[in-house]
Amino acid sequence: MISSRIDDRFKHLKAVGKKGLIPYIAAGDPSPSHTVALMHTLSAAGADVIELGVPFSDPMADGPAIQRATERAIRQGVGLRQCLAMVASFRQSDQQTPVVLMGYANPIERFGRQAFVDEAKSVGVDGVLVVDYPPEESTEFAQSLKSAGLDPIFLLSPTSTEARIRDIVKHARGYVYYVSLKGITGAAHLDVDAVADKMPLIRKYTDLPIGVGFGIRDAASARAVAEVADAVVIGTRLIQEMEHVGADQAQAAVGKLLAEIRQGMDA
Repeated sequence: MISSRIDDRFKHLKAVGKKGLIPYIAAGDPSPSHTVALMHTLSAAGADVIELGVPFSDPMADGPAIQRATERAIRQGVGLRQCLAMVASFRQSDQQTPVVLMGYANPIERFGRQAFVDEAKSVGVDGVLVVDYPPEESTEFAQSLKSAGLDPIFLLSPTSTEARIRDIVKHARGYVYYVSLKGITGAAHLDVDAVADKMPLIRKYTDLPIGVGFGIRDAASARAVAEVADAVVIGTRLIQEMEHVGADQAQAAVGKLLAEIRQGMDA
């Protein structure tokens, strides 16, 4: 099996004794012209993998901040095809930073599953996380991704049973995304002890790195999670920071915040 950019990045992190930092932004927010520059800023600030959200009108896991971001993007005409073009543009000058597309099934179904896989491979996507593709119903899609050298990323949650964890991770590659809490993105009740308690059960069934997201808001919470997981995923806080400062200052603000989180994790 050929290793992916995601595999290579996590191998490097393990070799140097660091944990992964995975920021999420919504493609097209605050505007389509900002996205590629934001991706470069995230990479420069210490991102190990970038999760690029594909705007969708009816999300089920996204909290209010990310919903607002995707609504802004949709109003400006950003959909799956535009996201793929953004990755292609990013790849013109960054061949190292892994990019994961994160979104929902409907845009992929409209695009065509195999057509999407082919195009994602062509533009330089490394992994795909589809929130509402149940693993037991996406075996064929996951295999198509793997055959193209792309990593299917799957979600686990506090309510995932041992049997379900075992079944889900069989389809996964790249890393596993553990949702740290019951609820939507941006919720504030992060319980690091509860996250730590779940890690041995997941590791019982997979050697893949485990990234933890939902509820991580600053350097302190990121560092606490990094002590028990392999990577930290942060999205809502970045979106809120961009909303607070406005589009003109978004790039500088996000770069500063992510650099602080990276420094806190590495300290």
